[in-house]
Amino acid sequence: MTKAQIGVLGLGTMGESLALNLAGKGHFVAVFNRTTERTNDLVDRVGGTMPILPAYSLDEFVKSMETPRKVLLMVTAGQAVDQVVKQLRPLLSSGDVLIDAGNSNFMDTERRAREAADDGLALLGVGVSGGEEGALKGPCIMVGGPEEAYRQVKPMFDSIAARTESGVCSAYLGPGGAGHFAKMVHNGIEYALMELIAEAYDLQVTGLGMQFGAVVNNFKGWSRGELESYLMEITVEALSRRDEYTGGPLVQVILDKAKQKGTGKWASQTALDLGVPVPTIDAGVAARNLSSYKEERVAASRLHPSGALRYTGDREAIGQKLGDALYCSFIASFAQGFALLKSGSKEFRYDLPMGEIARIWKGGCIIRAKLLDRIQAALSAEPSLDNLLVDRALGSTLRSSEANWREMAQIMKSLAVPAPGMDSALDYYDGYRRETLPASLIQALRDIFGAHTYERTDRPGSFHTEWS
Repeated sequence: MTKAQIGVLGLGTMGESLALNLAGKGHFVAVFNRTTERTNDLVDRVGGTMPILPAYSLDEFVKSMETPRKVLLMVTAGQAVDQVVKQLRPLLSSGDVLIDAGNSNFMDTERRAREAADDGLALLGVGVSGGEEGALKGPCIMVGGPEEAYRQVKPMFDSIAARTESGVCSAYLGPGGAGHFAKMVHNGIEYALMELIAEAYDLQVTGLGMQFGAVVNNFKGWSRGELESYLMEITVEALSRRDEYTGGPLVQVILDKAKQKGTGKWASQTALDLGVPVPTIDAGVAARNLSSYKEERVAASRLHPSGALRYTGDREAIGQKLGDALYCSFIASFAQGFALLKSGSKEFRYDLPMGEIARIWKGGCIIRAKLLDRIQAALSAEPSLDNLLVDRALGSTLRSSEANWREMAQIMKSLAVPAPGMDSALDYYDGYRRETLPASLIQALRDIFGAHTYERTDRPGSFHTEWS
C-alpha cells in the first residue's frame, strides 16, 4: 500500500486547513484526531477527491507514513503537546521528524527538542500565521530546529506557503525555538497594531462623534495608502458589516471584552527578561486585560462620567492627521518588535535573518503590510541596524509626520479617549531619540536608599555618595 508523505495530528480549524492545503498541493496526507468524529467528517467532505488517508489510532497513524516519518502536530499549546509527544515517541524511529506547528512557547520548544533528540528524533518548532484562511490558502511559515530536518520538509512547506513578489513566505530561521520565537514576536506586534486601530476607531466614534459612514470611509482611505495591510483590510470589513437584528453596525453590538491566547503576553514577558522596551506591545496586552473588567468599568463610568467633553475643532481635517499618527505608531510598533527579535537572536544564539523575517511577513501572516517593504529594504541595506527608528527613510517619515502624531495624541487626552497604544508609541519615539533621559535622578535615588552606586558622565568607574 502506498504510504503517506506526511501526517497531520489534530484536526481542529488550523490542523484541518493545513491538511487540506497539503493534500491540495498533491501531497499524500495521513490524518488523525483524538475524536474519530472529526476524522470521519473530514473524510466524508473530501469524498475521495483528495489524497487523504484517515487513521483511527496512533499506531495506525504512524504506520501509515513512509520513513523517515514527518508528523505535523496541530494541538493546543502547553500540556497537550507534551502528552501527544510522549505518546508518539515510543512509536517513532530514529530519524523521524516531529513538527510542532501550534502556538507553543519557544522555551517549551527548546526543551522538547532536547528530549526528542534523546530518542534520535528531530523536532521542528514551526510558527504558522494567517489564521484559518491562511492555513488553507497559503500561510506564513517560520521554521526553527535542526536544519537537516527542515530540508526534508522544505518542498512541502514551500508548496503550501503564501507567495509575494519577493518569493515564498516560508523560511528557516534558526535552531531550537527560533521559529516559535519569531511567531511570538509577530503576535506581539499584532497585539500592538490591533490596539492602535481600535484607538483610532474610538477617537472618531466616541471622542469626535463622527458619522459612522465617515469613519468607515477614513479606514478605507487609509487601507489604500501607506497603511495598506491585512489588518486594515479586515477592519474595513468589520466596520462595514450590518447586524441582522438591529440593522446597525455589527461592531456596535459586540461586547467590548477582548480575549487573548497568551502569545502577546509571552512577548511582553520575554522582553522584560531581556531588558528590551516594547511599550506598545505591552499596551496592547494591558488594554485587553482592562477590557475584561466590564462590570467594574460600567460602575466606574457612573462615578466618573466624561460625557461633557466635546471636540470643537475641524473634523474634516482629522482623516489625514489621524492616518499619519496611526502610520507613525505602526512604525514604532514594528521597531519594538524587531528590537526584540534582535536581542533574542543574540541571547538565544538563533542568528535570526532579520531581513528574511521582514520578507516572509509580507505575505500570509496577520501583520502583513505595505510597510514591510520599507522594513525589508532597511534591514537588507543594513542587517546590523540597531533599531528601525534610526533608518534614514523611516526616520524621515516620522519627523515629517510628527506634528500630526503629537496633535492626535493630545486630542485623545483632551477628550478622555484612552490611547495607551498611541501614547506609548510616541513616548517610545521621544525616549529613544533623547540623548539625555532623567534616569540620572533614578540612579541618585537608588544610591541614596540602597547604596547601588552610579556612573558619572565625566569620568569612568562606579561611584557612591554618602548622601546623609
